[in-house]
Amino acid sequence: MRMFVRTLVVAAMLAGVLTACNSDALPPVGLHGTITGLVLDRATNAPIVGAHVTVDAILVAVTGNDGTFVIENVPSGDFDYTIEAKGYAPYSGSARTDADKPFALNLTLEKSASSP
Repeated sequence: MRMFVRTLVVAAMLAGVLTACNSDALPPVGLHGTITGLVLDRATNAPIVGAHVTVDAILVAVTGNDGTFVIENVPSGDFDYTIEAKGYAPYSGSARTDADKPFALNLTLEKSASSP
């Protein structure tokens, strides 16, 4: 009897999870885009390594040795972004992506007033 009750509970939980995944609140598959970009030092045009690129406060990428980054599965539509790197003033903005179309976000950052 305990095994039967346990099985019913697990089945009910699984049904709830699957129903939540079918919610209209979630963007349908295929309505996502990819953001690629390059972050450079404004004065020298050198790539900024290790800059954190945040989209809608939840999707995050870190720039590589060449200053590039990629963020996949970005829901299409308007989004806010922030780019932060040690020694540089943060930069924030807004943009718009379309489903299944690449979006390039190439920016330069200025050294912060307190950095050498």
